[in-house]
Amino acid sequence: MEMRRGTIVLCVLSLLDKPSYGYNLVNELGEQGLAVEANTLYPLLRRLSSRGLLEDSWDTSGAKPRKYYKITDKGRALRKKMQQEWLLLSDAVSRIVSVDNP
Repeated sequence: MEMRRGTIVLCVLSLLDKPSYGYNLVNELGEQGLAVEANTLYPLLRRLSSRGLLEDSWDTSGAKPRKYYKITDKGRALRKKMQQEWLLLSDAVSRIVSVDNP
C-alpha cells in the first residue's frame, strides 16, 4: 500500500508541470493505466499543497469553479529525487522478478 501511495505521489508530481485540476488528473492517470479514485487523489493534492510541493489557485471564469494545481520548485526537487530512487528500485525489482531469473 505504501509503495502504491509513493508511486501515485511521483506520478502526480510528474503530471503537474502545467496546471491541472483534480478530475482531469484522475482521468489522465487512468488513461496511463494507473487508476486512482477521486477520494484518494483530492486529499493527496491538499497534502502536497500544504507541504509546499504544489501551488493551487481557483479558476472561477467558467460555469463550474475549478481548483488548479501546479508543481513548485520544492516539488520539482522532490520529484527529481523520487525519480532517481524509482529508477534504481524498479531496475532492481525487474532483475529480481524477471521471468528469466530461476
